Amino acid sequence: MNLQMPHIKSFSTHIAGALFISLSMSAAALSLSDLSNQDANAGLKAALEQGSSAAVAKLGVADGFLSNEKVKIHLPKILEQAKPVLKLTGKGAKLDELVVAMNRAAESAVPFAKPLLVNAIKSMSVTDAKKILTGGDTSVTEFFKEKTSGALSDKFLPLVKGVTDKSGLANQYNSLMGQAQKVGVVSKEDATVEAYVTKRAMDGLFLMIAEEEKAIRRDPIGSGSKIIGKVFGLVK
Repeated sequence: MNLQMPHIKSFSTHIAGALFISLSMSAAALSLSDLSNQDANAGLKAALEQGSSAAVAKLGVADGFLSNEKVKIHLPKILEQAKPVLKLTGKGAKLDELVVAMNRAAESAVPFAKPLLVNAIKSMSVTDAKKILTGGDTSVTEFFKEKTSGALSDKFLPLVKGVTDKSGLANQYNSLMGQAQKVGVVSKEDATVEAYVTKRAMDGLFLMIAEEEKAIRRDPIGSGSKIIGKVFGLVK
């Protein structure tokens, strides 16, 4: 009997170990289906609001675009190519002024994106939610692009134009590019400074939202929100 005791003990240890592993695997297997719809919805909305608000806060301030090389708006390609010649003709300072004006225009427009982003969050459907939770690192960004791009463009364009119109070089550019567009030499997007800046301002906003989203997915607990940690911790 005593000779069998070590074997019994060893067998019991294996059973206990297997049970522990089974329980651990069951815990790890928890998925979004284990969340209530209320929790999933609340976590998603919290993440969407946090990411978009942080992006707007970073960009919609003085130097939010101008001092951030990731989103800084540079001269349109055709002006960049002509820059050496324009400098020789004494327009170098005007070019620098235009760059500042373009970035200031974007900085002044971005805060107006917040209510549009909030409305998109409120309109989120069950299908949207599934795409966001399982769609990869930038699914939040893709959601915002799909839901807000048209409205953002309509909102930004007149705001940007109000700033860039103050630049004489912008007006000259628009006059020349307007003629070039008619013969198909340049795209509609590059035909005016305001259209060019509006597109880049939106690109910059979506880029920063993507960065915020990646940070949340990388460290959901570090987001400071329990519900974000709970929901995104399951899809991390």
